[in-house]
Amino acid sequence: MTHPAPYPVGTPGTPWGEIEKAAWLARQSLKRSYADEVLAVIDALHTRFDVEQYGQLDHHPGRYPLLALRSHAWDDALPIILVSGGVHGYETSGVHGALQFLDQHAAAYAGKVNLLVTPCVSPWAYEVIHRWNREAIDPNRSFRTDSPAQESAALMKLVAPWVDRVLVHIDLHETTDSDESEFRPALAARDGVAFEPGEIPDGFYLVDDEDKPQPAFQQAIIDAVAHVTHIAPADANGEIIGSTVYSPGVIRYAFKRLGLCAGVTNAAYTTTTEVYPDSPRATPWQCNAAQAAAVCAAIDYGLTHPPQA
Repeated sequence: MTHPAPYPVGTPGTPWGEIEKAAWLARQSLKRSYADEVLAVIDALHTRFDVEQYGQLDHHPGRYPLLALRSHAWDDALPIILVSGGVHGYETSGVHGALQFLDQHAAAYAGKVNLLVTPCVSPWAYEVIHRWNREAIDPNRSFRTDSPAQESAALMKLVAPWVDRVLVHIDLHETTDSDESEFRPALAARDGVAFEPGEIPDGFYLVDDEDKPQPAFQQAIIDAVAHVTHIAPADANGEIIGSTVYSPGVIRYAFKRLGLCAGVTNAAYTTTTEVYPDSPRATPWQCNAAQAAAVCAAIDYGLTHPPQA
């Protein structure tokens, strides 16, 4: 059964045009600072990593440089680990979990892997705390040829030289209560369809690649994160966010077919994390630590289980 979701922009049943998108954009406001909360942290890490600007958001290039951090001693003989965060800018622990990994854990992998970390792929969305970019486009459905999202296109250009050399790509996300209260209703309004209420899972879970599942890899990450925070249970239908649960805390999406960030390379091991920051059982510290633990577990598994040639 579907229920209309009142949304303050647009006409129910009619997809948005440019007027509605402009009205939606006018409702957005700056709520936090990319410069103070992200760029300042990256600057503090610059003595330990090479910092590269791989793009900028053209509507305010000075305010929104797109930055990647790379291992100082990059060695073409070593496997590449890609860590992406903030594809959805409002998902805070994706950004700060990536930075926490670099600060607290990356040194343990020096000389073992090449690290390439993009901690905040969507900085405008980070500042306004939204899922979409300024054009009301979801960057995490836009990792495809001729991408309509400049955030996605810039990341694709950055990783293009290494798409076949990446060992592990872990993309850091969150599922929040606002997914159900704001973002999914906005999506239904934008596309002119009825909103179908869902259920937000309480806990951490992973999204595996439907077209190339790696269950043992996913399980290794779940096992590590379970020491930091709780794993989301399946709902009464045996699902999480409407998708079949294949093992505790693991669902599957078709990464490349859906244009998801986790499909941006041909990595042997890929996953998308989903932290639940609104849980009464999880603190902000746990959310960031869960993301960092997931990155470590992903790298450890990749190093101890090299893919077959």
